[in-house]
Amino acid sequence: MAKTVIEVNKNGNENNSSILRRFSRKIQESNIIQKVKGSRYNKRKESKLTVKKGTLKRLIRRKEVEKLRKLGKMK
Repeated sequence: MAKTVIEVNKNGNENNSSILRRFSRKIQESNIIQKVKGSRYNKRKESKLTVKKGTLKRLIRRKEVEKLRKLGKMK
């Protein structure tokens, strides 16, 4: 995500609450919060290679367990 710089300068006799109000309005207009919340729980898909490796490990482990069951070493 690209970095966005939002700057708010104090105007004359302006108090802190009005500066915060202007700052929050600018953030809402820039849609930064919506973008962050939207991508918050998105996970990257696993690559095909990692999926294949996981599947192969599972298959090998199943064969080992089956072999141990036949030998009576595992319930």
